[in-house]
Amino acid sequence: MMRGRASLIAGLALTALFVVPALVALAWTPWDVTAIDVAARLQGPSARHWLGTDPFGRDVLSLVMAGGGVSLGVAVAAIAAALALGVPIGLIASARRGWIDEGLMRGADVLFAFPGLLLAILLSAVFGPGAFDATLAIALFNVPVFARVTRGAALPVWSAPFVAAARLAGRSRLTIAMTHVLPNVIGPLIVQASIQGGMALLGEAGLSFAGLGVQPPAPSWGRMLADAQTLIGSAPRLAIVPGIAIVTAVAGLTLLGDALAAHLRIRRGRA
Repeated sequence: MMRGRASLIAGLALTALFVVPALVALAWTPWDVTAIDVAARLQGPSARHWLGTDPFGRDVLSLVMAGGGVSLGVAVAAIAAALALGVPIGLIASARRGWIDEGLMRGADVLFAFPGLLLAILLSAVFGPGAFDATLAIALFNVPVFARVTRGAALPVWSAPFVAAARLAGRSRLTIAMTHVLPNVIGPLIVQASIQGGMALLGEAGLSFAGLGVQPPAPSWGRMLADAQTLIGSAPRLAIVPGIAIVTAVAGLTLLGDALAAHLRIRRGRA
């Protein structure tokens, strides 16, 4: 119990360290992230630039804050889209056993077999690299995850007495799925969404690092790491700062998801 509480507190604290600056950056950053000042390039930390400047003279703190906002936006949009597609698939599969269930789950397996990077490459060939194809690739990669979580959590609910009573009352499977089954699977979905949110942040950083994600002049943690490769010897902070930001965000959401999962297991044990 104490371990779960510690994980929850640590997860909330680390997530807040990422989310709060990212939300603030949507309205304000200490410096304009698109303003180039060659005279101030590669300056070390100072009172004017707390984390120094990059090769273009841009404030690193402002870039990290704004990059967090971009990463948060991509992750939230991708997870929301994955939930919107995956949850109905899982509910239908749990309600319609047999060939419908088998077909939907095998289709999810096929989609899950495609690596996110390969999906992003295919989508960038169609739409061009950018935030849209990164969001879509991450969303498609997560659809099978939420479909399976929904199906697995919903199957025991369909055999519950209150579902049998609803069937005897003449309610349709769709009505039962929406009013009785879905509310009982929200807990596991919230847990999984928290964990997959961290993976989505990591995926966005990886795609941006490879040049398939957010494009300039929009800031991105992944591209900051890519740009810092040639300066790792002379200015290692340019790689360390966004690296720490990525680790903090992913660790916070993962710890939060683990704590929520532990709490959910305890509740089920008491039920």
